[in-house]
Amino acid sequence: MKKHLLLFAFSALALTSCEDDDVQGYELDMLKGEWKTVKTEVISGADNKTVITTITPSGCETKNTVEFRTDYYLSYNAFTGVGANCNNTKTEGTYSYDSEEKLLVTKFDNDNERPYKVVILSNSELRMMTMSDNVDQDGDMKIDYTYTTYKR
Repeated sequence: MKKHLLLFAFSALALTSCEDDDVQGYELDMLKGEWKTVKTEVISGADNKTVITTITPSGCETKNTVEFRTDYYLSYNAFTGVGANCNNTKTEGTYSYDSEEKLLVTKFDNDNERPYKVVILSNSELRMMTMSDNVDQDGDMKIDYTYTTYKR
């Protein structure tokens, strides 16, 4: 009986020690690939529900993409211009991701680290809340938060 309990204890320890790595790998696998920005919303910090502003990309901005790879490489392709005359600027960097805290930190070349809270991560949708540079935008003396939604 003691052998069975000991075997069970070691098995439980082995399974729980691998669980975080499995979740991290699974979420990094879902994160990898190119994502297009579909909307950016500023949400009231007073109730975290009221939408203050919604911005949907138009024109050349509809081509903007962010790419994540499992080797922690990050790139952002920004398109500017008018009509069919779109110009592309690619910015590269790295990122880190903590699956337990749902915290994604980007670091583009020649820029500061920028933390984001991952609110939704699925095979088709990524929604992140900006955790830095937020300000009160509706005058209620509470910090409002910017959420960006991406789709594949």
